[in-house]
Amino acid sequence: MEDKVNESTAATTTTEKPPMDLNNWLPVTASRKAKWWYSAFHNVTAMVGAGVLGLPFAMSQLGCYSAIAFVASMFRGTHHHQHLRYGVRSHSTAGMIFDIFNALGTIAFAFAGHSVVLEIQATLPSTNEKPSKVPMWKGVIVAYLIVAFCYFSVAISGFWAFGDLVDDDVLVSLERPAWTIAIANLMVFAMPVFDMIESYLVQKLHFTPGRPLRLIGRSSYVVGTALVGICLPFFGGLLGFFGGLAFASTSYFIPCIMWLVLHRPKMWSFHWTASWISIIVGVLITVLAPIGGARSIIISAKTYKLFS
Repeated sequence: MEDKVNESTAATTTTEKPPMDLNNWLPVTASRKAKWWYSAFHNVTAMVGAGVLGLPFAMSQLGCYSAIAFVASMFRGTHHHQHLRYGVRSHSTAGMIFDIFNALGTIAFAFAGHSVVLEIQATLPSTNEKPSKVPMWKGVIVAYLIVAFCYFSVAISGFWAFGDLVDDDVLVSLERPAWTIAIANLMVFAMPVFDMIESYLVQKLHFTPGRPLRLIGRSSYVVGTALVGICLPFFGGLLGFFGGLAFASTSYFIPCIMWLVLHRPKMWSFHWTASWISIIVGVLITVLAPIGGARSIIISAKTYKLFS
């Protein structure tokens, strides 16, 4: 009798599904078991977001979808590269100044991924023998090489192809073919936000991990952002406004202030000077960029119609 009970228990144990490993289901930044190439991947996804699409617009004011935008812009510029202006689009002195302010905010928004670098490094295992800064540095180098290629290729080709007529979103300037624009927009994703949503739902609210939760969570975010984007189609102005107001401080001068307080470098040394230059530039962007962005939004709002 006891043998039958043991056999029945063993059979039940073998037929039950093993519990899901959350480290395999959750995004990489929630597992704390990442490698250096995970650092590179998440640095890229944190920095190469929708902000890269506004860089040609910023250049016109200042005088995987990155490749699509680059190739499409080069193709369009080769066939329609006549009668283009490469100066600033505003004809008044005040307009040019405010456009420059907004462009600074756009660039600050595009490079705003610095604020999540520490969180990315926290995903890497760290010991006294193998500190996390070593693989993190490898990941950062690879990430910034990729980021530089994505940003500069799209910015230069978009500005070259369309001049000062480039739209806030360079994909809008392409106009056609529609499938190219759709594919490029499909590539714009928000992995850091998906990371936060899924980690919170599973670890804090104790939802059951699985494909239905991931589908509902990510789809809800995409639908919500799409609705906001339709209601508030001020892409360039919003980039400049939030780039200066929200991201310039966390990405440029607050980290420098913290570093100076912790390390107390020698006055007028290289690191001391570089930190203070970053602080001054960051403060200027924080103050000036929202002004330029707000003006751009106000001008666009004059001809704005809801869901038009």
